[in-house]
Amino acid sequence: MKLALEWLTARCAVVSIEDGGLHRSLQPHCLWLNEKKVAAVTHVVTPIFGLAPETAYTLRAEDGDGRAESLLFTTPHEFVTLNVRAFGAKGDGSANDTAAIQAAIEACPPESRVWIPEGTYRVSHLFLKSGLRLEVGKGAVLAGIPNREGLPILPGAITSTDERAEYLLGTWEGNPLPMFASLLTGIHIENVQIYGEGVLDGMANTENWWKDVKSIRGARRPRMVFLNHCADITLAGITIQNSPAWHVHPWFSQRIRILATQIRSPKNSPNTDGVNPDSCADVEIKGVCFSVGDDCVALKSGKRYMGDTYATPCERVRISHCEMGDGHGAVTLGSEMSGGIRDILVEDCEFHDTDRGLRIKTRRGRGKNAVIDSVIFQRIQMRNVKTPFTANCFYFCDPDGHAPEVQDRGTRPLEEATPKIRSLVFERIECEGCHAAAAYFLGLPERPIGSVVMRDVNIAFAQDAQADVPVMADGVAPCARQGIVAVNIEFLSLQNVNVYGAEGKTLRMENVSRYEQRG
Repeated sequence: MKLALEWLTARCAVVSIEDGGLHRSLQPHCLWLNEKKVAAVTHVVTPIFGLAPETAYTLRAEDGDGRAESLLFTTPHEFVTLNVRAFGAKGDGSANDTAAIQAAIEACPPESRVWIPEGTYRVSHLFLKSGLRLEVGKGAVLAGIPNREGLPILPGAITSTDERAEYLLGTWEGNPLPMFASLLTGIHIENVQIYGEGVLDGMANTENWWKDVKSIRGARRPRMVFLNHCADITLAGITIQNSPAWHVHPWFSQRIRILATQIRSPKNSPNTDGVNPDSCADVEIKGVCFSVGDDCVALKSGKRYMGDTYATPCERVRISHCEMGDGHGAVTLGSEMSGGIRDILVEDCEFHDTDRGLRIKTRRGRGKNAVIDSVIFQRIQMRNVKTPFTANCFYFCDPDGHAPEVQDRGTRPLEEATPKIRSLVFERIECEGCHAAAAYFLGLPERPIGSVVMRDVNIAFAQDAQADVPVMADGVAPCARQGIVAVNIEFLSLQNVNVYGAEGKTLRMENVSRYEQRG
């Protein structure tokens, strides 16, 4: 057992207890704080609330076998707490508390906390500021007001006065486009902490934000948390749910941490991705439980204009000890990836009831910087995932997604805009109850996937496997119990890879330049 302090503020700590478990520990642990029992926990990553500022603590974790680990920490200074009720917030579920809570945020001095106590606070939008500590307390709900009328719009790109640059504010699916302000919006801010036992609820449903979603009425749908060119932002402990679109969207941001949170929306809710780091660097997603209507985590870096203009990849992303359920993909790369995606590590996670485990989506025309490289998945358990591993270079997104230049399976001339997938590694992964295909890798004939290495991977089909489309590309029909499909790959290595219950060939290869199999 290993006990570690992951994050600390004046009122909250996040710790991890690693005993070989993935999202959940192998056995429960009792936590003692200054010799007082505070909790029995079952998750690897867990928050501890109710701390006092500038106080020394001894935390001890004990398991059922009598093993124990301890650590010492001292909480930082806090100058004042600003209770939003003192600023006029009602928290009665009826009054509009937007102005009162915004006033508390604006008035909050450095090293201080804005406190939202128990109650339901109806808010349309809040803008964050640098240095803010925002605690959403137990029993507190920030409930979004789902009205477009009066909601601020963030324009897409604004040309500078000298017409040599532009200022980016709003975005939608890889392009700078007008969008409504989010429940929590941060623009060019840093050092912000958003934490607590409470809930951020977008209140979206099929009667408001999720109705007629392809129709643009005023602007694109907001997120729950939108971070535009921000740095050193932490979200810890809170529940985020029912977003109009993506739940947490960091954009051109650095050093983002999302710890021990819950992100959820109905299975059929449109575009409700969990966390979408977009042209971001140094992102950590740890101990998060996802149940959403789209991709649980989607790594992005814009479409062609953004990739060519800003060339900012999504890089150095670490995802661990998470549970991902019910979405289209557990961890997705793309399809907006024109700035590149690289150095991605996903480990010690549980995926269940998603359409795909790894989901890479790209297509011709993404641009010169559209390179996916150094993607590693290790120590993953998948249950009832329809197709555990996919890489699709013919994804039929965008208005021209079905055009011949995108979907042509023949070899086309290499262009500056031809994307590239370089290195994918999957090791120590167990998949039970899959349905469509064990893996489906579909590279471009003119630029095959560079390297796919699968090591110590076991994939078993469900007894009642149902047909489904493994990847969204023209000509790919629904299938069930199909083994590993590998098309247009430079190097494929299968080391101790077992597929159980497939119909027909376990492995189907086409245009694989070099292949090795061991075990």
